[in-house]
Amino acid sequence: MTMQLYKFVLTTLLGTLLAMSAMQRTEAQAVPAQPPEHAANPDKKDENKNKQEGQEKDKDKKKNPQQQQQSQQERQREVELQKQQERELAQKRAEEQRRLKQKRVSQQEQQARIQKQEQQLAVYRKNIALREELAERDAQILRQQKRIQHLRFQEQYEERLRAQRAQLSQARYDYSNDPYYHTASNYRYQRDGRYYETNQYGMKKLEKALQAGYNEGFKAGRADREDGWRYDYRSAFAYKDANYGYDGRYIDQDEYNHYFREGFQRGYEDGYYDRQKYGRKKDDGNIIEGVNDEWLIAGGVIAAIIGYELLTD
Repeated sequence: MTMQLYKFVLTTLLGTLLAMSAMQRTEAQAVPAQPPEHAANPDKKDENKNKQEGQEKDKDKKKNPQQQQQSQQERQREVELQKQQERELAQKRAEEQRRLKQKRVSQQEQQARIQKQEQQLAVYRKNIALREELAERDAQILRQQKRIQHLRFQEQYEERLRAQRAQLSQARYDYSNDPYYHTASNYRYQRDGRYYETNQYGMKKLEKALQAGYNEGFKAGRADREDGWRYDYRSAFAYKDANYGYDGRYIDQDEYNHYFREGFQRGYEDGYYDRQKYGRKKDDGNIIEGVNDEWLIAGGVIAAIIGYELLTD
C-alpha cells in the first residue's frame, strides 16, 4: 500500500513539471523576440540623420534663390540711388551755370594757356614710344602668368590708345574758338592737400578722366576675376599708363593721370567683385563687349573725389 502511494506521488509531480515546462515554451513562442536595443538604434539614428540632411539640403535649395533675389534687389537699389544722385548733381550743375559770371581772361593769359597746351602735347607725343615698350613688357609677363583675359583686355586698351594717338597726330585745332582759353576760372578743387582752380571746361575734363578710368578699371578687374588672379589693380598696364582719353588740353597730363587712376581703382574693385558700388552699366541691355560694354562712374562718386566748389566772386 505504501509503495503504491509513493508511485502515485512521483507520477503526479512528474506530470506537474512537464505541464509547467510546456506552458513556458508556449509563452516564449507567443511573445515575439525583440532585437537588442543597441542593434536597433544605429539604423534609426542613420535614418534620422539622412532625413535631417535631406531637410537641410532642401532648405539650401530654397535659400539660394532667395539670396540671389535679395542680391539683385540690393544691386537695383544701388543703381537707383546712383541715378538719384546724378539727377541731383545735374540740377546742382544747372544752377551753378546760371550763377556763373563768364569772365574773360586777358589776351596775354589766353596765349599763355595755348602755349602750355602745345607743350603738353609735344611731351605726350615724345613719350609714346616709352609707353609702347612698357606695354610689350607687361604683355609678356601676362603671357607667362597665363592671364589670358587680362592680356586680351590690355591688347584692346592698346588698340584704343593707338587710335587716339593717330587722331591727335592728325588734328588741327582752332584755339581761338575754344572758350576754355578765354574763360576765367570759376571752380576750385582740392588734390593732395592743395587747391587748384579751373573753369567749367577744365572741370569736365577732370570728370572725363574719372569716367575713362572707371570704365577701363571695371574691364581690368573683371578680366582678373575671370583669370582667377589676385586683386591687383596697380600691376595693370592701363593703370600705369592712365592716358586713354587724354588729348593734351585743359589740364596737365599728370593731373589727368591722377584722376584716371582714381576712377580706375574704383572700377577695378567693382569689376573684380562683380558689383556696382561706384558705378553701373551704361545701359540696361545685355552686355556685348565692344558694342555696349561701357561702365559709368556714379555722379556722386565724381563729386566726392574732386571735392569742388563754385567761385562766385
